[in-house]
Amino acid sequence: MSEQVRFGVQGMTCASCVGRVERTLKKQPGVEAATVNLATEQAVVTYDPAAADVAAMMDAVTEAGYQAVALDEDAASGSDARDREQAELKRLVVISVCLTVPLMAIAMAPMAWPALGDAMRAWLPASAWHWLELLLATPVQFYVGYRFYHQARGEVRHLNPGMSTLVVMGSSAAYFYSVIAIIAPGLFPEGTANLYFEASATIITLILAGKYLEARAKGRTSAAIRKLVELQPRSARVERARKILEIPIGEVVPDDHVSVRPGERIPVDGVVVDGNSYVDVSMVTGEPIPVEVNGGSEVVGGTINKTGAFTFRATRVGADTVLAQIIRLVEEAQAGKPPIQQLADRIAGVFVPAVILVAAVTFAVWLWIGPSPTLNYAFVAAVSVLVIACPCAMGLATPTAIMVGTGKGAEMGTLFRQGTALEVMARVDTVVLDKTGTLTKGQPELTDLSVTEGNEDRVLELIAAAEDGSEHPVARAIVNAARMRGLDIRTATAFNAIPGFGVEATVQGHKVEIGADRFMRRLHYDYEALTETAEHLADEGKTPIYASIDGQVVAVLAVADPLKEGSRQAIDALHDLGLHVALVTGDNARTAHAIAQAVGIDTVLAEVLPEQKADEVKRLQSDGRRVAFVGDGINDAPALAQADVGVAIGTGTDIAIEAGDVILMSGDLRGIVNAIALSRRTLRTIRNNFVWAYAYNVALIPVAAGILFPLFEVLLSPMLAAAAMSVSSVFVVSNSLRLRRFEPSIQTAAE
Repeated sequence: MSEQVRFGVQGMTCASCVGRVERTLKKQPGVEAATVNLATEQAVVTYDPAAADVAAMMDAVTEAGYQAVALDEDAASGSDARDREQAELKRLVVISVCLTVPLMAIAMAPMAWPALGDAMRAWLPASAWHWLELLLATPVQFYVGYRFYHQARGEVRHLNPGMSTLVVMGSSAAYFYSVIAIIAPGLFPEGTANLYFEASATIITLILAGKYLEARAKGRTSAAIRKLVELQPRSARVERARKILEIPIGEVVPDDHVSVRPGERIPVDGVVVDGNSYVDVSMVTGEPIPVEVNGGSEVVGGTINKTGAFTFRATRVGADTVLAQIIRLVEEAQAGKPPIQQLADRIAGVFVPAVILVAAVTFAVWLWIGPSPTLNYAFVAAVSVLVIACPCAMGLATPTAIMVGTGKGAEMGTLFRQGTALEVMARVDTVVLDKTGTLTKGQPELTDLSVTEGNEDRVLELIAAAEDGSEHPVARAIVNAARMRGLDIRTATAFNAIPGFGVEATVQGHKVEIGADRFMRRLHYDYEALTETAEHLADEGKTPIYASIDGQVVAVLAVADPLKEGSRQAIDALHDLGLHVALVTGDNARTAHAIAQAVGIDTVLAEVLPEQKADEVKRLQSDGRRVAFVGDGINDAPALAQADVGVAIGTGTDIAIEAGDVILMSGDLRGIVNAIALSRRTLRTIRNNFVWAYAYNVALIPVAAGILFPLFEVLLSPMLAAAAMSVSSVFVVSNSLRLRRFEPSIQTAAE
């Protein structure tokens, strides 16, 4: 039986790092799959516990040049480690800036103001200024830049160069060229013994500053997870030994009686046993309207009690609470790798070696045909190519957008179980809706009863007794109607439910069979006398059900399941998004078409048995459609799995975690509209990120190589190359953060 482990990976800088860590993990014995995310800085490994060792996996990652760290399950988001990393980056940037600014002044001021240069040489000889430049540049190169050397060593040792390799090659070339120019200037051709200390120091300073800004921005991309974690109260007031004790949340156990006062967060999941109040459940469902709770109502940990006080019995604690499940789902979605990112990783795997080759060719071409001094021009162009081509932006383009998108979805009450689902949902063109519990409230009511013989109450009494053994919503509607009439519902025997057809049972010695017309046909019963009545009921959008007693069809009943609030609005909004909407139901065609017409659905798939729903989805897919199936997540599991993306309707405390790729917590169908709109916006953001990342490299690598020099005598400085590379990464992360401003296109309502 496979198991899964998640741990942090520190020190990754680009998409090449991601690929290297993944390859390292996949080589370990017993590892079946490994996914590494640059934005979350986490690895998720699926492995065989009989053959694999987690400690060995983490050691292998460390050996590869990175730091594998265990995640604190209570913190969930690893925010403490990120805060420490940001603080360290900030400290190094401050040191680097303090050394680089005077270095830049010494090196650049004489060129900008010749008079100042004359004054400097009058104060100290030129050689003294050169040695001062070396003194300032050395700590930047080897102390501040140590992290790049450390990471580059691992990259080279594993024959997989990445961003750090490019930074080290570029900055080291500038630094050591300058050192040799000071110590042994005679080794260089005349006029080429120039100093580039300011370039080496500025490359490291700007790239490190970019990493600091990037780290801060990445911290904001995971804000949704931190907010969810912060919703968990630290303590709870529990009744024990007839006393109310305030204990840490981790000590609460199932069946504890927990007291909640007005304005407090509910600590764990449970069922109200005493008192009543209104509870703000927006963190679970995304709905702003508080819901009333009283005896028997379920409450969710992390939600806010508004007015009254109440006591509830704890049912789910720790990792089993709804809040913990939501956090786990969002984390899994953020750590996932959609197809578009897998393509980017493959490109990044060959990108860095290609850049090194381009830099070498650039150097050779400048030496061959460049103007005098050719060595200086060749050197500057090659270093600029190495620095500007770092693939940081490529590695961040997808995961940062996925992090913000899934986090925003959680705020709206839409949970994406995988990052893949977010991408696939953006591409769907057909939405298939289950009827009961999705389009309708799932709480049918008995509206009509027509009998051919016998007393109506007596017939309903027998039918209700037979249905009392079923949990189907239609059965509950019939039983509730009988009870409202005050009828005596006896216990049935030999109860048997026939999925997709109906039920049969023995009641007071009578054989009672209830179901759709296809059930009557299967039993070879004559129901023609009630056909016209049934058709009339179906035309009204009601579901006709036949009942037979002792082999005689004696009644037709009609059950109507009211449409959910906003169903028509949701269908209209789906059409506005250019989507084709289909309805799949076990109801007969007349009823199904009546309901479809009421809400504006395009296609009706009626009289479909539960096990046939997946086949209908497959048929639509065979026609070239990308299908999202929306169902209750339990009875519709095969169809949810078959669809390109399965959308499970949740009810806040009863989430169908394993059934769908996407979960609508509120149960409001309008949530699917917002989920699709968010998916499309996220995919558009990813594409924009990629356009920027790739266009930046495609456009600026030739510029760095000197393509503009023959026309304009312009050659890109390594310092400007470093600044441009840093700006590229910060732009990609900032562009992803714009998703935080996404507003739902349609407002949902609390159930």
